[in-house]
Amino acid sequence: MKKILIIDDEVNVALLLSKFLTRNGFDVQTASNGIAGMECLKNGDFNLVLCDFRLEDTDGREMLKNIKIQYPKTGVIIITGYSDIKMAVELIKMGAYDYITKPLYPDEILNTVNKAIETQYALLEAVHDGVPIVNNKSKEHKKAVQSGEFVFGNSRASKEIIRQIDLVAPTNYSVIIIGDSGTGKEAVAKSIHMSSPRHNHPFVAMDCGSLTKELAASEFFGHEKGSFTGALYTKIGHFEMANGGTLFLDEVGNLSYDIQAALLRTVQERKVKRIGSTREIDLDVRIIVATNENLQESIQKGRFREDLYHRFNEFSIYMPPLRERGNDIMLLAEHFLLIANQELTRNVTSFSPEVVECFMNYRWPGNIRELKNIVRRATLLTEGNEIMMKALPLEISNRMMAFDYSPNIGNGSVTPENMEAKENRHDLKNAAQEAEYETILQVLKEVNFNKTKAAEILKIDRKTLYNKMKAINLK
Repeated sequence: MKKILIIDDEVNVALLLSKFLTRNGFDVQTASNGIAGMECLKNGDFNLVLCDFRLEDTDGREMLKNIKIQYPKTGVIIITGYSDIKMAVELIKMGAYDYITKPLYPDEILNTVNKAIETQYALLEAVHDGVPIVNNKSKEHKKAVQSGEFVFGNSRASKEIIRQIDLVAPTNYSVIIIGDSGTGKEAVAKSIHMSSPRHNHPFVAMDCGSLTKELAASEFFGHEKGSFTGALYTKIGHFEMANGGTLFLDEVGNLSYDIQAALLRTVQERKVKRIGSTREIDLDVRIIVATNENLQESIQKGRFREDLYHRFNEFSIYMPPLRERGNDIMLLAEHFLLIANQELTRNVTSFSPEVVECFMNYRWPGNIRELKNIVRRATLLTEGNEIMMKALPLEISNRMMAFDYSPNIGNGSVTPENMEAKENRHDLKNAAQEAEYETILQVLKEVNFNKTKAAEILKIDRKTLYNKMKAINLK
């Protein structure tokens, strides 16, 4: 369970926040001032801190500075009033994830908290400062971990990705990262940012696939309070938040044509104007975009602007699927095992030979993201020191057992494990799950993992598709 610390001297606000976040599945503690907050941090391993900017004994600036020095892996969100927004933006540049303004709105709070925690986990996986190497793993594994990003390994493809990052990082080139869902495109973008002269400035990630046409302009450019119905507070857009640093736009191919036109003007002029404002803000932002679509094909079909494509495509990096990076699979699996051990306070040291064979033969439709989720789950389910086949999800173990062991069933080679797999294959519920898995995967492949198109073909909404993908480790 993710742990959150709320630091606010308004007891009623802290209590309401605590109850709301607890109902949404978080482990929450509260503190009424800065000293008490730092004491709580000393005694607990928190994923996130929600800190009011104005406290009795200190302010948000000092709290952020102290938290980032003493607990660098803990995310910080600043709670602020309208009069402190300018300072809140400065705090983001100092390392805060985001800010939320009073009055507080539940949907905004939950959305910001979830994104902050997701970002913190991505950063932990990407940087791993000081992560111990359990049981003195191989030199290759140490090299993969110490290279900085979890997407790297020893395969030819990994070495080429590293070479390209080293080549483009020192420049200000815009970059397109192309690859299937789950191949590590955001991690590569972070690595480019962290290896660039902008590394001390913000890295701001934005999922264009989840944007509606109505919200996109506000998310990109921000808005002033009262500029449209529902604009109850001033909002800083992602371009402004990333000023001086890097803006990463994921699933950029899903943007509407109208938003692409507005985006082109901002990219060309390097200026942004909030909705409802007449003031232009100068921008110094490096743009990295990612897509799992063929944008040149989208240009031919009139879905993507050619001029915007050329603005983005000053340099491109291709991310191959995990199944084409065979030499990396077990390095990455061991890497994720280290993370899971630390996260779950376990000491699982290895994978059984059957699991290794299974991992090497599986197709990994969800790529690196799927591997990470499966290793984390298996670590949780493992009671001893070694991950066994029974700790793997049925969609993997059943397939591999059917492929590897079914010819032997009835020929004297029956084991409890493959008998269980055989029984599961005749289970109606499991068969339905398998059929659903195959259907979703087939449709996703047909549309190159464009989730909007897949949801339309499957006749379900996008949220339902996300939930089903998550359930089968495709998300």
